[in-house]
Order: sequence, then C-alpha cells, then structure tokens
Amino acid sequence: MHDQWVSLPGDSRGSGYCAPNTEVYPWQWLWDSCFHVLIWAELGHPDRALAELEQVFTAQAADGFVPHMNYQLDPAASVEFWGREASSNITQPPMYGHAAAELIRHGVDVPDTVVDQSIAGLRFLLDHRARSTEDLVLLCHPWESGTDDSPRWDDACPGEGFDLATWRTHKSDLVAEVRAANPESSSPVQNPSFEVASIGFNALLAFNTIELAEVSSRPGLSDLRTKADQLVAAIDARWNGETWVDGGSSTPTSRAARTVDGLLPVLVTRDSRAVEIAFGSLIDERAYGGPYGPAGVHREEPSYDADTYWRGPAWPQLSYLLMIAAQRRGSGEVASSVATSLRDGAAISGLAEYWNIDSGAGLGARPQSWAGLGILAG
Repeated sequence: MHDQWVSLPGDSRGSGYCAPNTEVYPWQWLWDSCFHVLIWAELGHPDRALAELEQVFTAQAADGFVPHMNYQLDPAASVEFWGREASSNITQPPMYGHAAAELIRHGVDVPDTVVDQSIAGLRFLLDHRARSTEDLVLLCHPWESGTDDSPRWDDACPGEGFDLATWRTHKSDLVAEVRAANPESSSPVQNPSFEVASIGFNALLAFNTIELAEVSSRPGLSDLRTKADQLVAAIDARWNGETWVDGGSSTPTSRAARTVDGLLPVLVTRDSRAVEIAFGSLIDERAYGGPYGPAGVHREEPSYDADTYWRGPAWPQLSYLLMIAAQRRGSGEVASSVATSLRDGAAISGLAEYWNIDSGAGLGARPQSWAGLGILAG
C-alpha cells in the first residue's frame, strides 16, 4: 500500500491516493479508493484513510455526480476518451458511504464536508439517475457496475452471444452514448444503448445510504434513508428463488445469470428466506463455494470460467462485502468461511486483483491494493 501511494505535486498537506497498481492502474478509481480507506484504517493510518476519501471527491460535480476515475496527475489525459478534463464521465458503486461510516466507527473525525459530499453523491444517484420500469436505478455503462464482463450483460453484446473482442469494442463505443440531464450538464443520467438496472449496483447504493444514515445526522440523510428503504423494496421484488434479477430492457435473458454480485442484496434485504438460500450457496462447492471463493459466477452457469475476468474468479472486494453481510446477520459459519477464503486467497495469489477459487492462482494485476482487504478478514 505504501509503495503504491501517489503524492500529489505542490500539496504539502499529505494529500494523495493509493494507485490500485502503479503500472496497470496508475489513476485513482472510485470504489478502489473507498476500499483502500478501510485498509488504511485497519493498518492504523487514519490520516491516509481520510486523505484518500477526500481525494475521491476532488472531481465531484456541482450536482453531486462522482466520477469513477480521477486524473489528478494529468488532467488532460482524460479528454480524448471521456470527453471531459480530469475525470471520466461515468461512476462506480458509491462505496464512500460505507467508507465514511467505517471511519466514524473507528473514531476518526470525518469532516462534515466529506459527509456532505457523500450525501450529495448518493442523492445524485437516487434523485437524478433514470429508473427502470422496476423502479431500479439504471447504469449508464457496464463499467459503472464494477463487474463489466459479467454474464448478466451478455444480451447487450452485439452479435450472437458473448464474444470478448466484440464486447471490448462495444464497451468503448458505449461511452459516447452516455446522456446527461441537460445540455448544461455533463453528469451521466442514462444510456439508451445500455438500459440495465444492475441489482448489485442498486444493493450497494441502498447499503451505502443506510450505512451513512446510521452514523450521521447531517441534513438530508433522513430523506435519503427513506429513499434507500424504498429501493430495498424494489430490490426484494426481484428475488427469483435463487438470486436477485436485474431490471432494465437491454438484458432480458442474461440478467438472471447466477453471479455473486447478484447476491449483494444480502447487505440490505428484508427477505430472511432469500438470505438463507443466498448464504448457503456461497459456501456450497456446487455453487459459489471454493477454498479461495466465493466464485464470481455460479459453477453451473454455462458461462463459468475459473480464470477469466468477471466470468468465474473470486474478487476480494465482493468477498469482503459478503463477509460483512454474514457477520452482521449473525451467520457465523458463512462469515468464517468467506473470511478464510478471502484471507488465504489474498495471500496465496500474491495480493492479486482477482484469483482462481480452487487453486488461488493470482489473476489480473499484481499486486492490486484492494487485495489488502484480506487483513480485515482476521
């Protein structure tokens, strides 16, 4: 983590961020940084935790939109691809609500400005983002989900079935299709070419709002908590007996693919039977379970591939979220199993970006800083 810290030039206050990987991912990524906040706090560096969280909001728009990439070191580098200076034109799961809440629980004096920036980011998504007919918040791009090659979006891939090369090209093309609320704004609210309401993204939006509301009484949070509760009701209506199903019109068949991000509603759901079934599948080796799991995709899905990006490997940030869901719901066996697989997977993979659930073999960038979440697994 210390080796990947990027100090910003000309700033004597210690501001900066942890690059996920200095060679592969040198810029600041939104949800990566929010997980870094948790790791810094656990390592006993609340100053760096707070500095990194503050950096997340340096590219925030006046309407609350928080970009998923921040180009502090070279603001011009974003213009050609994203069409805007210093940042991207899409977001990622708003993990800043949980990050701020955890710092507060750790006794860190989180400034009101940071809490208010978090509130504004959550409000932008809850109030301004387009909704699906199921009353779920729509994505503007598969990258916003964080799980951009998930089998849940396979119907959105041009042609007949999922093809990696075609999908990579299409993801780039989709950037130009992002729509803002009005000509004066560049903040993304809809993409007519990708009408997907990710159940995982919606669960994290509700979770982060509830997290912040539980530790702060800043103005506006009570109203947002009510909206988060309404979103949870819409999420629970999407349970199909085995997983929660995405909304939107772009992925009518693939949106029900069994993927581990489709189980993230365990963080917020009121459906106790759904929780029981979901938790059982996380540790079932015929489903998502494995010594270094949970798998990103159910083993019985035709799309499952243990070594392919978002098609089967374990991801530390999702394991962490499922672990804390199990801890908070009092499911000790599941919490212990997921914690062990997260800790051991991070170690044996060499702190990889993601890894094979059976062998622990590291995949993607190494080291990847969010693999440090393994230290929160005890």
